[in-house]
Amino acid sequence: MPTTPDVQPDAPSTHPRRRGLLIALFTIAGVVLVVDQVSKAWALDALADGERRQVLGDLLGLQLVFNPGAALSIATGMTWLLTLVAMVVIVVVVRASRRIGSRAWAIALGLLLGGALGNLVDRWIREPGPARGHVVDFIAYAHWFVGNVADIAIVVAAVMIVILAATGVHIDGTRDGHGDADADAADDDETVDDGAAAPAGPSEQTEQNA
Repeated sequence: MPTTPDVQPDAPSTHPRRRGLLIALFTIAGVVLVVDQVSKAWALDALADGERRQVLGDLLGLQLVFNPGAALSIATGMTWLLTLVAMVVIVVVVRASRRIGSRAWAIALGLLLGGALGNLVDRWIREPGPARGHVVDFIAYAHWFVGNVADIAIVVAAVMIVILAATGVHIDGTRDGHGDADADAADDDETVDDGAAAPAGPSEQTEQNA
C-alpha cells in the first residue's frame, strides 16, 4: 500500500516572508550601526571636548561628551555592567528574530539591535579600555542630556515595542484575539470539505428520489 511522504513545515528561518523580514531587520541594524559610528567619528574630528555649538538655540546643540554611563549619566561607575547589558540585549534580539513575522517588529528590533551595537562598539574600542570604554555623545538636547544616533534608535525602538505590545501585536505577526490567518483558512477549507463529503440525510434522499 503506497504511503504518503511526510510533509515537513518550513523552518522559521526558511519561510520566504520570514526570510525577507530577517533581511530587513539586520539591514536596519547595519545602517544604524554605520550611521552611528560615522557620526561619532565626525564629532570627534569636528567638535572640541565640552564645547557647545548652537543648532536650534538652547533647544538643540552639538556638544562632544564622553559618557561612561547610560543616558542622563546614569550608572557612570558601572560601565562594565552596561557593556554586559548591551550584550544580553543583542543576544535576546537575535534569538527573538527567529520568530519574526511582523514588519513593525522587524523595524523595531532592527533599530534596537543597531543602537545596542553602536554603543557596544564604543564600550569595547574607546578609552579607558575594553568593556570600560566611554560612549561618544554629541547631540545636546536643551540642557537635559547629550546623546547620539544609537540612543535615538533605541528610544524609537522602545516606543514602537510599547505600542506593539499595547495593541496586542506579537513578534510572529499574530494579534491578541485573532488566530493565525493561514490556520483559520485551513479550518474553513476542512469545514467545506467535510460538508461536501457528508452523506445526505433521509429528507434529502427523499427529495432526490422525488
